[in-house]
Amino acid sequence: MTTVSVLIPTYNGARYIGPAIDSVLAQEGVDLELIVVDDNSKDDTVEVVEACRDPRIRVVRNPFNLGPEGNWNRALELATGKYVKLLPQDDLLQPGSLAKQVAALDADTDESIALVFGAREIIGPTGRILMRRGLNGAAPGRVPAARLVRLCVRRGTNVIGEPGAILFRRALAQRVGRFDGQQGFVIDLDYWIRLLAHGDAWYMAEPVSSFRVSGGSWSVAIGRNQTRQYTDLIARMQAAGLVSGSRSDLAIGKAAALTNTALRLIFYKLFVR
Repeated sequence: MTTVSVLIPTYNGARYIGPAIDSVLAQEGVDLELIVVDDNSKDDTVEVVEACRDPRIRVVRNPFNLGPEGNWNRALELATGKYVKLLPQDDLLQPGSLAKQVAALDADTDESIALVFGAREIIGPTGRILMRRGLNGAAPGRVPAARLVRLCVRRGTNVIGEPGAILFRRALAQRVGRFDGQQGFVIDLDYWIRLLAHGDAWYMAEPVSSFRVSGGSWSVAIGRNQTRQYTDLIARMQAAGLVSGSRSDLAIGKAAALTNTALRLIFYKLFVR
C-alpha cells in the first residue's frame, strides 16, 4: 500500500498547479502517489500536469464539471494510500513536511490521533509571504479534540487550517464519509470537526504548507459569506452533537466571525490582485 495519497482537485488551475505539483514531488523520505483530478477545466491545466513526467502522478479528468464539493469527493474516492492529504491547486507543501506528518501518525499506534496539522504561511499571487498562521503560543504535540473544536467556535474561524496543512488516515475518512459542501467556505472545517469526533489532533508549530491567496482563489470568491456559513455550520454541528459550548462561547464566536469577515475583506483588498 502506498503511504500517502496527495490529492489535487483542480479547475482552471494552469497558472499555479505546476509549483503545487513540484512541491509534492520534492518531498523526501515518504512513499507517495499524486492524484490530480481535473474538473473539466477550460484552460490547459491537464496539459501542464501531463508535462510533469513522473510515475507517481496520475491524472483523472472528469467528463463534466462536478463543482468543488463533487471534485473533492471524487479525489478522495481515488486515493489508495494509508494517509491522505488534500492540496488545493494553488497551494504548496513545505520541504520535508510530509515525512514529518507521516511520522506523527505512524507513531500513533493506537490510532487515537484523528489528524495532524501545522502552521502555514499565507502567500500572495507571486509567492511573497504575507503572514504566518497557526495556534499562536501553542507548543507542538497533542491537542485534545474538544479543546481544538471549542477554539474554532470561540475564534469564529478555522484555526486548524486549510487542507494542505492536514494529514489524516484514509481508513478514518472512509468511516467519516464524504465532504459536505452545504457551507462551501467551511467545507474543510466541517470535515475536520467530523474527523475529530474520532480522536485528538497533533500540532506542528513549524509551517507545513503555504496557502496562496489570489484574485482567482475559490476562498476569495466565497469569502463574503463567511459569517453566515460559519454560524450555520456550528449550528449544524451542535445539532449532530459534534460541537459543544456555552451560549457565551457561541456569542463570542459569532462576534469573532463578523470581525474575521471584515478583516479578511480588507486583507484581500490590500494584498490580493
